[in-house]
Amino acid sequence: MAGDDLIAKFQALGMSEQKAKETLKNANVTKNLQLALAAAGGATLSDGTGMLIYHMATKLKPQTADHLPLLVRYIVEHKLDNTQRVDAALEFLLKCGQSLNANVDVQALEKECGVGVVVTPEQIERTVQAKIKASYKEALLEQRYHFNSFKILQDVRGELKWADAKSVKAAIDVEIFDLLGPKTEADLKPPTKASEKPKAAKPKAEVTPAAQTAEAASDGATTISELMKTKVHFHAPGENFKADGYVVTEHTERLLKEHLARTGGKVHTRFPPEPNGILHIGHAKAININFGYAAAHDGVCYLRYDDTNPEKEEEKFFLAIKEMVEWLGYKPFKITYSSDNFQQLYEWAVVLINKGLAYVCHQKAEELKGFNPKPSPWRERPIEESLRLFEDMKRGKIDEGAATLRMKVTLEEGKMDPVAYRIKFISHHRTGSDWCIYPTYDYTHCLCDSLEDITHSLCTKEFQSRRSSYYWLCNALGIYCPVQWEYGRLNMNYALVSKRKIAKLITEQIVHDWDDPRLFTLTALRRRGFPAEAINNFCAQMGVTGAQIAVDPAMLEAAVRDVLNVTAPRRLVVLEPLKATIKNFPHAAPVQLEVPDFPQNPQQGSHKITLDKVIYIEQGDFKLEPEKGYRRLAPKQSVGLRHAGLVISVDEIVKDPATGEVVELICTSQSAEQAEKPKAFVQWVSQPIQLEVRLYEQLFKHKNPEDPNEVPGGFLSDISEQSISVVVAFADRALNQAKVYDKFQFERIGFFSVDPDTSANHLVFNRTVGLKEDAGKK
Repeated sequence: MAGDDLIAKFQALGMSEQKAKETLKNANVTKNLQLALAAAGGATLSDGTGMLIYHMATKLKPQTADHLPLLVRYIVEHKLDNTQRVDAALEFLLKCGQSLNANVDVQALEKECGVGVVVTPEQIERTVQAKIKASYKEALLEQRYHFNSFKILQDVRGELKWADAKSVKAAIDVEIFDLLGPKTEADLKPPTKASEKPKAAKPKAEVTPAAQTAEAASDGATTISELMKTKVHFHAPGENFKADGYVVTEHTERLLKEHLARTGGKVHTRFPPEPNGILHIGHAKAININFGYAAAHDGVCYLRYDDTNPEKEEEKFFLAIKEMVEWLGYKPFKITYSSDNFQQLYEWAVVLINKGLAYVCHQKAEELKGFNPKPSPWRERPIEESLRLFEDMKRGKIDEGAATLRMKVTLEEGKMDPVAYRIKFISHHRTGSDWCIYPTYDYTHCLCDSLEDITHSLCTKEFQSRRSSYYWLCNALGIYCPVQWEYGRLNMNYALVSKRKIAKLITEQIVHDWDDPRLFTLTALRRRGFPAEAINNFCAQMGVTGAQIAVDPAMLEAAVRDVLNVTAPRRLVVLEPLKATIKNFPHAAPVQLEVPDFPQNPQQGSHKITLDKVIYIEQGDFKLEPEKGYRRLAPKQSVGLRHAGLVISVDEIVKDPATGEVVELICTSQSAEQAEKPKAFVQWVSQPIQLEVRLYEQLFKHKNPEDPNEVPGGFLSDISEQSISVVVAFADRALNQAKVYDKFQFERIGFFSVDPDTSANHLVFNRTVGLKEDAGKK
């Protein structure tokens, strides 16, 4: 049907011309509307009926598409005369959708949709009056027209399910007017929001449109628990058939009942990393989604190692993955391995061959690459021959690369017959030399999900093209089929997350190892001092959406500051010490000062520091020739010492005879109570200890170091020479007791964490992030 004809037909349903044109862009809705118009025949569509058909067409799922003629007939006959009834009918038919070709129980359908139920205006009026009197009168008298009457509407509709919403709203308005009378001038003013807390300003960060979409999808959620409980809506366990695209077979209903009997209706998720590298920030999102969704719904989450590629797997990666999952605050329900199921997977492969759904192929790996590889000439080889050759593969009688087992299925992207098994003469870390054929991800993943009764197989968007083979394979074997849900992966600008490329950075000695604090692996972020809570909160802010997210590190750093601001105790440290001697030191001997760990909340604890006549300040806090607006120490400008109760002024400047650099200041002091209030207070230390402080910046110069348009020379040519610098700092002795991963705010400098390189006589700190104001300046 031509576009103009369709637009005219859509307008006849009650749409505007613009709405009809927009609808035409949606192929699925257009198809449903064409089928609906055909089912309606020449029936006259009275006012509102056409738009109910449109509403039905937008909500119809593939699982209930066969029932479209029934729905159209009920709408045309005014049995489904509002959107509530149409929605109830769609929900009812979806529940029936487990059984293919099931006959619809028309009486049950009509009861579920309230067909024939008439709610009179008198019923609505009586119910509204009763609800207001019982529950809302006091609030209405107090808040008057600022009261949200939608609460009353919801309450009334809960009792009168099939009441017309407009009629209920009109009745509520009448009752409120009778109670309150006409609106006053105060009623017309917007309500005050004195109780609202001001929103904290966020640092400026470049965010892609996809990231903005994701932020909107989080809808203000600040924690994973909040996100998963209130913002994410997946199918309920056992209602797999309601998910878009789910394939229903004659066995689906039975398999789902058996599945529910095994799980007790609990949510089952899994986090299935490959143990061939260290987890990165993108994995943190996956961990939070899988473990977080299970936790929010009183379910369980497996940690399953996808260990089907033995040549790249190392014990250290298995240990680090578990460690990072637990560091983020999650405890796996059970730790499993894909290799646990090697025998079962092999037996199922034999079943596929016997069904004519898999075959042994001799095409080389390079022949299978690209967009349009040649079809396999062995696709139709006899079943007996494939069985014999597959057994030869298993027994090591065929050379590596000379044969694969392929499945007879076409993926969404058009790729035909993905590989299920390949030959690798490599010992496996758990099964030793028992096997020389290993299953692929395409074959293994969905079958392990089925074996573990996973209810929600949550994965990143790039696996959407595998969804058809996922459902096909479970159904081909007649086993329980979970639902695959996809979400957009998280990418970080100015960073690499590719395991292969990070390994290259290590071998080229650009970074020290997987936990180098300039990387965005989770071990690196922990070493740099990023709190696990901050990473989890950051993931919550990203939301769960299909859009691919790319954000600048500043957004993650903002989440880190939010946590450290209230958890990291303050300490006095100077990174570039300049000696200052107070010649009129007001005490006969060094004194101990009690300093709060959190100046804004002194009740949270304190520590002692020493004040002596010789102190050290930052070199940057003194200038011989200050510019206009300079607020710190200068020959004619005094400065206060934080927590010391002193204001110092420069009397004499000592310089190095050889270089002319300032090496010491001779100062006089006054009590802060007696002195004129200084323009600034600076940090200082006395009788200090030495620290090695490592200052980190972005490793790469460009936002997308892997993009050949931005970096023609490749990511190895994009390394910033300023990505790390090391200084010897002076600190107060209160830091002597610091332990590895302890976190502090160095006042006026930033947040720092104790590095694992620390020893009893050598303290090493990493700069985690600068202070908020510094981030804004950057």
